[in-house]
Amino acid sequence: MSVILTGSQLTVEQLVQIARHNEKVELHPEALERIKVCRAMLEDKIKAHEIMYGTNTGIGEFSEVVLNDEQVKEFQKFLIYNHAAGIGDPAPVEYVRGAMAGRINVHAHGNSGCRPEITLTLVEMLNKGVTPVVCQKGSVGACGDLAPMSQIALLMMGEGEAFYNDERLPGKVALEKAGIPIPGLQARDGLAAINGSNLLTAMSAIHLYDINRWLKQAEIACAMTLEALQANMKPYDVRLHQLRGFAGAMRSAKSILACVKGSDLLTGKLKQKVQDAYSMRSTPQVIGAAHDAVAFAKQQVEIELNGVGDNPIFLPEYKLTLTGANFQGTPVSLPMDMVGAAVTMVSVLSERRLNRLLNPALSVGLPDFLTKGAGMFSGLMLSQYTADSLIVEQRILSMPASIQSIPAAADQEDFVSMGMNTAIKNRQILDNAFGVLGIEFIAAAQALDFRNFVNGYGVTTAKKVVRKYVAHLDEDRPLYPDHTKMKDVVKSCEILEEVEKVVGSLE
Repeated sequence: MSVILTGSQLTVEQLVQIARHNEKVELHPEALERIKVCRAMLEDKIKAHEIMYGTNTGIGEFSEVVLNDEQVKEFQKFLIYNHAAGIGDPAPVEYVRGAMAGRINVHAHGNSGCRPEITLTLVEMLNKGVTPVVCQKGSVGACGDLAPMSQIALLMMGEGEAFYNDERLPGKVALEKAGIPIPGLQARDGLAAINGSNLLTAMSAIHLYDINRWLKQAEIACAMTLEALQANMKPYDVRLHQLRGFAGAMRSAKSILACVKGSDLLTGKLKQKVQDAYSMRSTPQVIGAAHDAVAFAKQQVEIELNGVGDNPIFLPEYKLTLTGANFQGTPVSLPMDMVGAAVTMVSVLSERRLNRLLNPALSVGLPDFLTKGAGMFSGLMLSQYTADSLIVEQRILSMPASIQSIPAAADQEDFVSMGMNTAIKNRQILDNAFGVLGIEFIAAAQALDFRNFVNGYGVTTAKKVVRKYVAHLDEDRPLYPDHTKMKDVVKSCEILEEVEKVVGSLE
């Protein structure tokens, strides 16, 4: 079933369906009519020679240069050429598809001034699988993602490159093979195609979707480790967290308890400490804070997905043109910087629980480094090294990008969001987080093999999935295949999906 783009109510989940799972899109008929009305107004203003930024003027420092009628016709082509100035490897296809969907939703408001052909071509490209080749690096997140979005706009002239049917082709060839007419660029069309933070917003939406699922797996891994360390479960009583009032902590405590349900740990049969270390008993507060950060960021990202991120903005009902800075990426980059730090924080917590599983002074009777042959064998000692190296990289990447502005364009653009840097580093933070959590899953499963009591239903299920891919470590073997495999398993969310079949949704 298609996602109907109206300019409003586009969710993170719908964007992921379009971007990652190739869900079809439709432009709502009322949105198409709004685009036509706005374009008619713009053309009247062009005929009247009203000065409008980026339509009949230059851009940036050249905004005071007024173009003549002949220049107006050609200007959009050169604008796109000039701004297609990225560098390096192509962005993943799902990111570019997400950006295209976001741009369509901006146009759907009828405030961007482009011809309907531009928006409808983006719709066809999504539905027929033509994805522009877009260098991921080169955007400063204001005036939007100009460099990457310009590589999308090149296709509107039958130029650039695109992926189609798993081939990298010249843009014109890809469009011809897909049966998509080339619309060309007329006055305003080029700037209307590029002047918003659509790529960094799409990347952030996809990351938020994946981070939410990763946090749920962090709670499953925590539940396994808590059982292995015979934890006191009173800190997970939801009533404790209700008294403080943070929604994320309440959610996290419920999820962890759901995974442990059915365990001897909850019956009083096992000896427990009066109070465990912070890395165990404060997990709901810590993962809960990450949930709250993600919830706020999601709210901001969905506002951006459904807002008019453009410049200038045209108001047909007032016959008015307003220039401003609705392309500015800071409303997304600032909360997403916080989310990146939150993922790093939860990874650090995971590593601290890993430490308690491996350290014989802290592991409540478990074998040293989870091996029966300590001395001859080192068990999972080096797994901690790997987790630590990933976390140090996460910490380096957790410096906020949103405070890193460097002025450009002769100081006309003297404060920028650097939101693309936020999105790029969040991708790597999350990639490392999959690895850190995979190592905790390996260690927790190994530790549970040494315990002899009934585990919770969710914990038992999670351990079965781990054992499907990683065997018990009887004697030392190279660990890199296990680490890499479990990283992939965490990324796939198989553990989460299997556990939720047993315990219900971890929300």
